Amino acid sequence: MDNYKALVVKLAIRHHAGPAYRALLAAGFDALPAIREGLRNESADVRRHCCLVLDHFATQEAMDDLVALLDDPDARVRCSALHALACDRCKQGSCGPEEVKVLPRAIALLATDPDAHVRAHSIELIGRWVHTNSAAETALLCAMKSDPSPSVRKKAGWFVSGGTIYRKTAPKARKMKAHVTTLNVSVGSPALLQQK
Repeated sequence: MDNYKALVVKLAIRHHAGPAYRALLAAGFDALPAIREGLRNESADVRRHCCLVLDHFATQEAMDDLVALLDDPDARVRCSALHALACDRCKQGSCGPEEVKVLPRAIALLATDPDAHVRAHSIELIGRWVHTNSAAETALLCAMKSDPSPSVRKKAGWFVSGGTIYRKTAPKARKMKAHVTTLNVSVGSPALLQQK
């Protein structure tokens, strides 16, 4: 544990941060207690790197720690926390954020955060629930229409109904229904064929 704590401290030193980060990644879940402690470090660089490690290795307790970092004073840390909460591609294990804890916070960041990068990262997290929660869809539609940043407006458009990511992440049953409807229209449904 002390070795991992020493590595976490090195995340604040520019020329040591890269090797320390890679060593913490290689340690995996064994380093999590030190990483979770690092999320409360006074150095924003340490907090940001710890978020990046948690993008790969997270537990439910660590997810709760990441949610707390959505209020971090450093925009880079908020972005890294949002990404770690939203991204499932890199993670080992099946732990994910809890909608009731995370979605209202992400919606608030999208609506009020002064940093456009933070607002853009919040879109990915909100997008997790766009198919099942009307508040998520409403927040994304609002951002698509009125965010001051063109890149945030564009990204929000990817996640709302009709957007590319919305279509890719649609639940399977919805995709199948759309596919069957398309086939019926293009080939002709049995009911229509019987009427001919």
